[in-house]
Amino acid sequence: MVSFEARAHDWLSGPYDEETKSAIRKLDQKTLEDAFYTDLSFGTGGLRGLMGPGTNRLNIYTIRKTTQGLANYILKAGKPSSGVFIGFDSRHHSTEFGRQTALVLAGNGIPVFLLKDIRPTPFISFGCRYKKCQAAVMITASHNPKEYNGYKVYWSDGAQVVHPHDEGIMQECALIQSLNQIKLAENGSPLITLLQDEIDAPYLRELAKLQHFAKQNKEKGHLLKISYTSLHGTGITLMPQALTEWGFTSYNFVDKQIIPDGNFPTVKFPNPEYKETLQMGIKQLESSQSDILIATDPDADRLAVVAHHQGKSVILTGNQIASICVYFLCRALLEQKTLPPKPAFVTTIVTTELLGKIAEGYNIPCFETLTGFKYIGEKIHQWETEKNGYDFLFGAEESYGFLLGTYARDKDALISGCLMSEIALSMKLQGKTLIDLLEEIYRKFGMFREKQASFDFKPGKEGLDEISDLMSRLRKNLPSSLCGQKVILSEDFTKKTKENLPPSDVLLFRLEDQTKIIVRPSGTEPKIKIYASVQEKEFPSLDQALSKCDTRLDVLLKTLEQEIRN
Repeated sequence: MVSFEARAHDWLSGPYDEETKSAIRKLDQKTLEDAFYTDLSFGTGGLRGLMGPGTNRLNIYTIRKTTQGLANYILKAGKPSSGVFIGFDSRHHSTEFGRQTALVLAGNGIPVFLLKDIRPTPFISFGCRYKKCQAAVMITASHNPKEYNGYKVYWSDGAQVVHPHDEGIMQECALIQSLNQIKLAENGSPLITLLQDEIDAPYLRELAKLQHFAKQNKEKGHLLKISYTSLHGTGITLMPQALTEWGFTSYNFVDKQIIPDGNFPTVKFPNPEYKETLQMGIKQLESSQSDILIATDPDADRLAVVAHHQGKSVILTGNQIASICVYFLCRALLEQKTLPPKPAFVTTIVTTELLGKIAEGYNIPCFETLTGFKYIGEKIHQWETEKNGYDFLFGAEESYGFLLGTYARDKDALISGCLMSEIALSMKLQGKTLIDLLEEIYRKFGMFREKQASFDFKPGKEGLDEISDLMSRLRKNLPSSLCGQKVILSEDFTKKTKENLPPSDVLLFRLEDQTKIIVRPSGTEPKIKIYASVQEKEFPSLDQALSKCDTRLDVLLKTLEQEIRN
């Protein structure tokens, strides 16, 4: 195995630019080791990591290497002439990384459609399908801190790459060991087509088609007052137009946060899952007396919603947003008699089981996939290619990712924001709020409440080895009880599961009181994630039930960390 010192020396003495070499010389020993101890490898959906010099960092050289591997795979397994669609977000170096991706693809004779300006991640999925490309690349690290960036790859159906394409690309990337293997086109290559806003209108038209009460939205949409923040990201490029197309014209902005900025200066983390990230938006919601706040993360694939209810700002969880959407869709489609022949919802194993309960109540199937929206996209593709496949209605994951319709194959905060606005308007016209609707759902199907915790490990190989050892110990000694409750079901997802899901490093436990616990390593960080879900069938008031469930969950997660670590 090559030492990190040898790797660093190769960069300092090799054909790398002087700015990169100067940056390497300034690194302390610990940072130097982390930057060069391994290669930043193409994972199951692409790359994500810290930016900076080194083999374990995102920079123009690791971008070029990965793109050469992708190009080689397309040349072997795809239709190169169909081209590749490329987009990027507002993060530092995203524009340059997108340009370098285009130059390598063009250097390999593959046509490229490169956006001139930032756009949301789901727009790239749509663009791949709209231009009938073989693949697409989005330069983004989604909601990660400002020091990160990433490289997300889609295949011809517009969904993130899954088996066998992910493994094939990984293998090709691993074969690129030298800069001499990388083919780079000249600037101005005729194979690179720059796109400004040519497909904005087609994308917005697809969103507008998905309204359920178009007449009501057009005539009364202005009655719903919306505050919006794009958290310094891409959502501002299209969300206002999307809302307007749906009839929602009474919106105001969190002005300081709609300026695209890779420093994300007004938030510690640009992740709308965090309460503190939404504070500036909540102040705007309250000062403007809006009905709802909608917030999109930097690449606009995740949506957070805050509802104004009885004088208070109530933050909805991703599971609650998903539940509201599924309930609304069931009722609206049945009411209008527009359900397709074989309707179905798709969710993930770590998302609330309330979605399945709601769907079951309306005799609509709800399927579970592994964690990650790429598996929801894969399910849509599977159904489209089957003779009697299901008709996809809506997909959701607990981490604020949702998709209505099939124009794209990745979670889309823009369509989700429009849908939640439509639901909020319907409630307002009845003198109600989204929270009233949520209570109606809980009264009808029972209270489901979920929380998760992440346990950090050391970065690098040491931390990954610790995680692997811990998961191995758990598998060898599956607990018969957890937190004082008997375990009535244990499922190891490395083996065959009842849903016949692909093997995955996941453990599921069901306790006597129907508490559900899932333990899995993070796919992108040195962490183990624990997801816990509790139920309350009957309750005196919504606030009391939520408080009781949250107390149970807090105790549960704290106890679980101690039991699992020991």
